[in-house]
Amino acid sequence: MHTVAVLALDGVVPFDLSTPIEVFTRVRLPEGEPAYRVLICGVTPTVDAGAFTLQAPYRLDAVADADTVIVPGCADGTARVPDEVLDALRRAHAGGARLASICSGAFILAATGLLDGLRATTHWAGAAALAARHPGIDVDPDVLYVDNGRLLTSAGAAAGLDLCLHLIRRDHGSAVAADAARLSVMPLEREGGQAQFIVHEQPPAPRGSALEPVLRWMEDNCAHDLSLDRIAARAGMSTRTLNRRFREQTGTTPLRWLHLTRIRRAQHLLEATDHPVDRIAARVGFGSPTAFRDRFKRVVGTNPHAYRSAFRRPAQSTPA
Repeated sequence: MHTVAVLALDGVVPFDLSTPIEVFTRVRLPEGEPAYRVLICGVTPTVDAGAFTLQAPYRLDAVADADTVIVPGCADGTARVPDEVLDALRRAHAGGARLASICSGAFILAATGLLDGLRATTHWAGAAALAARHPGIDVDPDVLYVDNGRLLTSAGAAAGLDLCLHLIRRDHGSAVAADAARLSVMPLEREGGQAQFIVHEQPPAPRGSALEPVLRWMEDNCAHDLSLDRIAARAGMSTRTLNRRFREQTGTTPLRWLHLTRIRRAQHLLEATDHPVDRIAARVGFGSPTAFRDRFKRVVGTNPHAYRSAFRRPAQSTPA
């Protein structure tokens, strides 16, 4: 099982700390088994988190042995980082671990020297300070996160969710990440230069709502030609009422919801099959391959071929 060590230092930002704990502990593989083992690691057993104190069951030796290490931000991002913490992070990286920071955690990761010569990000309010303190880092304040392979950094607060979902997506594919996104109640889509790494998941309608049956029907039939009139007829509403209900309960329009459903299914097929792009376009309901490529790039931020190159799961194939 993949072990995730979450570093808890004095002054840790509780939101940054809780995000990876909540996201990774809830991930389940298709067989129902947990995908991750999450360890909270501190220099000492008791950690000062500002408004409260918390217990860290594991010490820094667990950081060095983890598969992934998450570095949350601290209230004082510019505070000196203990040498033993920096040594533990360097040992983890040297041993092949993946290191990822949330918000001002980038200052801690930068202090190891591992980010020198790389692109990185942090909370926009701290970007200038990070660049001034570490001139060898190319600080980009305009993205949600930056992925350098085994070194990743994210912007403030909610961007930590995007980062965690991206890591799940890298480890287990879009279907598992989409389930994690649903549990996290992520927004419909997020702005940012790393859009191709974000799972675009529809916000679920409240269970038992008037839209729930038609949403399930749309998802099951997204490969067919579904006009607004046909969707409204299925829902037993006028098109005007349908649009209003969609806005109220999903935050988007029926056709945009349908397009995102098709794109999400296309992402899965690009990852898990060898089907040509034109065939995938037809299977997910786009009558024109050109229209599919345009819509895919608009939503995902890259073209289908580049997406497949980045995320194709090796030695896997889904039957037609």
